[in-house]
Amino acid sequence: MQKKIEVSFEDFQKLDIRCGTVIKAENFDRTIKPAFKVWVDFGPKVGILQTSAQITRLYQTDGLPGKQVIGCVNIGPRNIAGFVSEFLLLGAYDDAGAICLFSPDHPIPIGHPLC
Repeated sequence: MQKKIEVSFEDFQKLDIRCGTVIKAENFDRTIKPAFKVWVDFGPKVGILQTSAQITRLYQTDGLPGKQVIGCVNIGPRNIAGFVSEFLLLGAYDDAGAICLFSPDHPIPIGHPLC
């Protein structure tokens, strides 16, 4: 993958990236590619947000609740197969093309921002 264009630090600071905890996950059968619907609690200032995530190769729905994740919470809503995705769950592709979620090494209070 090519390196993307350079952005200013000020533009990067506009992203609201926070730690949250998955509270619920279920299969999303209406998508073309396998995906889950995921609900994450980002604390009292942001609340519970929902998203669609193509993370089915490495994760199961019953293993996600309680997992701490990182999400961008201010990118705006997006309609995915009739489901409103409210944030972007962050991860990276492994060598096999599966998405591995970003997660803190140590417990972080929900809602705390990336620094």
